[in-house]
Amino acid sequence: MLATFETGVRYHMFHALALFAVAWECTRGPGNGALVAGWLFVAGTLIFSGSLYLLAITGWRWFGAITPLGGLCFLAGWAVLGWRAFSTG
Repeated sequence: MLATFETGVRYHMFHALALFAVAWECTRGPGNGALVAGWLFVAGTLIFSGSLYLLAITGWRWFGAITPLGGLCFLAGWAVLGWRAFSTG
């Protein structure tokens, strides 16, 4: 369970740092792409890391079933942020 908790913390940390990239991208010009990416990172953190935290703390295995939804939010956030960074730059 400790390894599960550490995985949640690791992804939480990386995507908290990614929000700095989103904030920087928001200063580069108009558009909602960076804002969408930021909300996807927040949703991914809540769903992915949150479900892993709950799984590690409670031991209820069904929390693991919703973890991939958070991963999809992370992937979508990176795709939107990358599209925004390369399309305005």
